[in-house]
Amino acid sequence: MDRRDRLIARARQGYRLAYGVEPMRFYAAPGRVNLIGEHVDYNDGFVLPCAIDRETIVAAGPPAPQTRDKLFEAVALDMGDPRSGGGASARDRFDLLAPIRPGENNWQNHVRGVVQALGRYGYRVRPMRIAIAGDVPMGAGLSSSAAFGVAVALACSDYSGLQLAPELLAKVAQLAENDFVGCACGIMDQMAAAAAQAGNALLLDCRSLDTMAVPVHKSLAITVIDTGIRRSLTESAFNQRRAECEAVAQHFEIKALRDLDYGRLLRAEPDLDHTLFRRARHVVTELDRIGPVGIALAKGNTAVLAEVMREAHLSLSEDFDVSLPPIDLLAQMIAETLGDAGGVRLTGAGFGGCLVAVANHDAAGAIEEAIARYNAEADLPARAEVFRPISGAAPIPID
Repeated sequence: MDRRDRLIARARQGYRLAYGVEPMRFYAAPGRVNLIGEHVDYNDGFVLPCAIDRETIVAAGPPAPQTRDKLFEAVALDMGDPRSGGGASARDRFDLLAPIRPGENNWQNHVRGVVQALGRYGYRVRPMRIAIAGDVPMGAGLSSSAAFGVAVALACSDYSGLQLAPELLAKVAQLAENDFVGCACGIMDQMAAAAAQAGNALLLDCRSLDTMAVPVHKSLAITVIDTGIRRSLTESAFNQRRAECEAVAQHFEIKALRDLDYGRLLRAEPDLDHTLFRRARHVVTELDRIGPVGIALAKGNTAVLAEVMREAHLSLSEDFDVSLPPIDLLAQMIAETLGDAGGVRLTGAGFGGCLVAVANHDAAGAIEEAIARYNAEADLPARAEVFRPISGAAPIPID
């Protein structure tokens, strides 16, 4: 039984234990790792993520007969408190005919927010019961929240006969996260979870939502290094960073920092608060790194990846202030060990989470060596895992 089969079996068993019947359908949405283009999605820029082979699975079926076709019920198999005596699952239910209000827990608001967002787009969700299980690490910067939201959106769409396109599934999940969960995230994570293609990264224009598949060269491996340092986006400075970027855009009277060129930014430096200048400098220079990384990814040019990803990490650390000293140290140790065999940088929102390395397959030993040296002195051990680029959200055929 492979990884996905085990996850499906867990979702099936959780559904059966919660509701006493078998689920009728299954849906999946993946996590993602962003290869380049950090903190530019909410600035209307270009990003280059890829979906990874870690997913959220939703098992779905009809409502209980006694609910009179009005209740939406959900059980989250990874969100409860094992000390409560009821296992690690948590449950929620809400009336589809009444106003949908925030629940007591973050995961509830992802589910409720998706249903409410579909309603705001003019779609009615049928009463149903779902069970949700996942293996995307939470709080690691691999978008477990986007995988969760897109998987629920897909389940609601398909079960209710809506057949929504990937772009709209992503918008629904983003709206839920912005308005119901309280995280002012951009659209990148949800689009990667909804629209990625196997074997490719996804070049995404976050303004138009146009996409292009960028092949990952067969010589390259994508390794995610979990630093062990966790963070919560809604409790971190993420929303503050977005507000700072918006303040700079307002200063220049432009829609978003995507519309700002480096020369104009430099000329305005004396008139800008120093912190705001550094935030904008990261975004503007990061946008210039998208093209070189995309070309190097397709050609397998690890020397370019090493140089550009090093610049990207320094920019995130020094200008955007979203890294931490232990993460900077680990990135430096891996980069020095890899040399021209590949690049490494912080990925995700920061304030903890993961590094991503894109390197030759035979450089795996070098990455592990650097991590072992780091772990000898680290308070929290880091670990590495190689991921495959997989497809975005889809129903799962079950025999």
